[in-house]
Amino acid sequence: MTVQDSGKVALITGASRGIGYGVAEALVARGDRVCITGRTEETLKEAVERLGADRVIGVAGKAHDTDHQAEAVARTMEAFGRVDFLVNNAGTNPVFGPIVELDLNVARKVFETNVISALGFAQQTFRAWQAENGGAIVNIASVAGVSASPFIGAYGMSKAAMVNLGLQLAHEFAPKVRVNSIAPAVVKTKFAQALYEGREEEAAAAYPLGRLGVPSDIGGAAAFLTSEQSAWVTGQTLVVDGGIFLNAGVG
Repeated sequence: MTVQDSGKVALITGASRGIGYGVAEALVARGDRVCITGRTEETLKEAVERLGADRVIGVAGKAHDTDHQAEAVARTMEAFGRVDFLVNNAGTNPVFGPIVELDLNVARKVFETNVISALGFAQQTFRAWQAENGGAIVNIASVAGVSASPFIGAYGMSKAAMVNLGLQLAHEFAPKVRVNSIAPAVVKTKFAQALYEGREEEAAAAYPLGRLGVPSDIGGAAAFLTSEQSAWVTGQTLVVDGGIFLNAGVG
């Protein structure tokens, strides 16, 4: 089936696989043209081929590198002439353990990759296109950012910061640009593999909907938040968690 061109363009960070790739799939399927970023040139190239090289480009680099941010936005503008949507998905979680033992240099790295990079990309896309033409930004946060997150404290703190970044941007970028966040629970990706590998059935049993998330679940949410159907939604965090927060009540 031929997809009708939507006339819109998205830049999605950390999208060579996992959640970012799922978002890219959803936006390409509705007719957007897309630039995806990722750290590894070869993996990115493979993702572009799967998504469709006629509609997708890839720009390799480290998300926290300001030169990479500028290049990704410039290449998007050069290839497609606009950048309506930004999805900040690039992230890292290199440490697992009690927060009292957290190496502060590791914490700095987590914040640099997960939060500062998102701010940098938002600044770049706003200046390049959105300030004059409008658009939408979606930050991929986490349920770890809206609740206590034992043993992944640095990650949880960074995702809470991403939620607040979304609030700040939503306030400052209005009325031209809408900014929202998505807070997924565990999604079946390589990134989250340590949270369910070898015990997926047990992990899924805790979810009222009976399964872990998959990238397309987040892709659908991102598609909604970058569509006209959400034209009056900004500054919100959409929790996409299979109902896991329902288990937090008493009794």
